[in-house]
Amino acid sequence: GKSEHITISGHDGGTGASSWTGIKNAGLPWELGISETHQTLVMSDLRSRVVLQADGQIRTGKDVVIAAMLGADEMGFSTAPLIAMGCTMMRKCHLNTCPVGVATQDPELRKKFAGKPEYVVNYLFLIAEDVRSILAKMGFRRLQDLIGKTDRLKFAPDPENHKAKLLDFSKILKNALDMRPGINIKGGSIPQLFELEKRLDYKVYAQAKDVIEGLKKNVEIEMNITNEDRTFGSTLSYYISKKTVEAGLPDKSIVLKMQGSGGQSFCAFLAKGVYVELEGDANDYVGK
Repeated sequence: GKSEHITISGHDGGTGASSWTGIKNAGLPWELGISETHQTLVMSDLRSRVVLQADGQIRTGKDVVIAAMLGADEMGFSTAPLIAMGCTMMRKCHLNTCPVGVATQDPELRKKFAGKPEYVVNYLFLIAEDVRSILAKMGFRRLQDLIGKTDRLKFAPDPENHKAKLLDFSKILKNALDMRPGINIKGGSIPQLFELEKRLDYKVYAQAKDVIEGLKKNVEIEMNITNEDRTFGSTLSYYISKKTVEAGLPDKSIVLKMQGSGGQSFCAFLAKGVYVELEGDANDYVGK
């Protein structure tokens, strides 16, 4: 695919809805993922087309700077802003029993929520100030100038742990531009070429446009579909919703008779008035 944004979420990220064994024993650090992804994109000359985000227990300015040096353009914050809003990490997010009213629909528990947007704003301002201070000490004016500068990271093993000295971080700390010098590594600076007009949805829309615009009462369309045609029907539904908002069209205004193998999310978010028959099979999330 032609991804514009890739998030590398590390194993130590917080989620109150996961099992304790999963939280403690599954996954890998985001540092490994960010470094490898950044290097791979640089070697493929695709780094300028993709914004790379690091996520997983990023809480301080130091975490932000390290993520940037390993190749991240953005950093995701979840646990720390939640705590700033009053989360006490009871790990009951999925049980509707959050005692401080953060993750619950219970009206009595929600009364206990004391968070304010200003708390998160203040926290992020302090993070930015911490980052600014670290950048000044390193001699950089902007965080963008630090992205991919792995040469500014040094391995400092715990002197009391003799096994730590045996660890080899050379592959993680390898400067990607040494492998392919001179290319643009500013994430998202070159737009992806999606060629959306070639999607099957647009071929359907071309034949159904008169019905959506009210020039015809109904239309029946027969087409083949493959599993490359993901979220089929969503674009057609967009144009219907754009014209009719929530009302949609009368029943069976647009009848689609498809043959083949539908891709993921076949007929997801389908607008009212569209009737679809599929002779064949489809991937997961049909009609969600």
